[in-house]
Formats: sequence, C-alpha cells, structure tokens
Amino acid sequence: MSALAIAQGSVVAGALGIASGSLVGFVLGLVGGGGSILAVPLLLYLVGVPSAHVAIGTAAVAVAASAAINLAAHARAGTVKWRCAALFAVSGMVGAAGGAQVGKMLPGDVLIGGFAILMLVVAALMLRRKSAVGDGDVRLGRENALWLVGIGLGAGALSGLFGIGGGFLIVPGLLLATGMPMLYAVGSSLVAVTAFGATTAASYALSGLVDWTLAALFVAGAFAGGMIGTRSAKGLSARRGALERVFAALIVAVAAAMLASSLGLF
Repeated sequence: MSALAIAQGSVVAGALGIASGSLVGFVLGLVGGGGSILAVPLLLYLVGVPSAHVAIGTAAVAVAASAAINLAAHARAGTVKWRCAALFAVSGMVGAAGGAQVGKMLPGDVLIGGFAILMLVVAALMLRRKSAVGDGDVRLGRENALWLVGIGLGAGALSGLFGIGGGFLIVPGLLLATGMPMLYAVGSSLVAVTAFGATTAASYALSGLVDWTLAALFVAGAFAGGMIGTRSAKGLSARRGALERVFAALIVAVAAAMLASSLGLF
C-alpha cells in the first residue's frame, strides 16, 4: 500500500473517530449512559480497530473523558445528587479494578457476546419501570447507603469486565437504590461513569491496550455532541417515561447489532 493510501486511510479513520465521538457524547448527555455500548462497536465495526481489547481500552479512556465533560453540564443544571453519586462511584471503582483484570484474561468474542446479552437484560428492566416519577428530594442516608454500596460494587465489576463507563448499569442502579427521578439519575450517573471509566482505562493503558490518538479524536467529537444531548435530556424529562424509553430502545438496538455480528450474520 502506498504512503498516500495510508495517509488517506488515516484521515478517514480520524473523521470517523470524531463523528463517532459526537454520537457518544450526545448519548452520554442525553441518558447518562450508553457511551461505551456505542463506543466499543463503533470502534470495532466503523472505525476498524482490529482488536476487541484495544477497542475496549480506547473506549474506556474516551468515555471517561466525555462523561466528565457532560457531568459539568449537568452540574450547572443542578441535576446531580453528589453524595449519592460519590458513594456509588467509590464503591464501583473497587469493583471496576477487579473486573478489568478478569476482562483482560477472557477472549474478545466472549466479552462482546456477554456484553450484548447484559444490555438486553438491562433494557428489559428499564422498560418495566418506565412510568416511575421518582423522589426529587432524595438524600444519602442509612436507608439507601447499603444499597448504593452493594449495587455500586456490582455495577463497577461489570463495568471493568466489559471495559465500559457503565452508565447503562449505573442509571438503573441509582434508580433502584434511591428512587430518584430519571433526570437526576442521568446527571448523577456521570460521576460514576467518569470514575469507572478512568479506573478501567488505567488498567488497560498499563497493559498497552489503548489507542491514544483515536481516544483524543473521540473526546473532541464528544464535546459538541454532549452539549446537545444535555439540552435534549431536559426537554425529554418533562414527558413521563420518555427518557427511559429512549434509553431502553438505544440499548436494544445496539445489543441486537452486536449479537448479529458476533453470530456472523453481517
């Protein structure tokens, strides 16, 4: 292959990376999760990263940075329950560190298949509670602290195992543990998404499983996409159950595509 062809291929891959990052940022701002469930397949099937482990490590870096950007926007809007989110995040970081070590020992196709099945389970659980309103005045207390720690550990372990920010696990986890409204769960989840992603990213980076250039392009695209997603979330939150339905539909669509690909259907 000529040097020109290689350069052109790099430019195309870079453009796809920025476009993919914009989509990931939009989804993170909109529903507080879904960044990695999009980032990993986009890296594998659109950008063309050849290794599932490198895709997972790169996604973890990009999603952690993107989540931090979106967290700032939700913080300005006052939709973050900081104490609940912090306890959940600290617990989850412990789980994420252990999960990442296990994930690196498993074959890439096993990780991708398990990832897709987990997504479908979470989507089904979200649809079951789509009409819930939630308690906007919820506070950290003895009645929810143990739930936050236990669910945080579990969500963190799965986050590290699959190399994801974990928002699509964290949002339902926060809803289950505290009963807060969906919009607050979206904003609060970004504290844990940032922490989980950073923990997982550090583990993969130390193993040399991160494409730093591609991660930077993802983050650049995510900045603009995140601002649009955060604004859209505010509008959808006024319609009861709308955010939950969007969240679940996104997970089902991506999970189905990943399962079809892992089975060789396309």
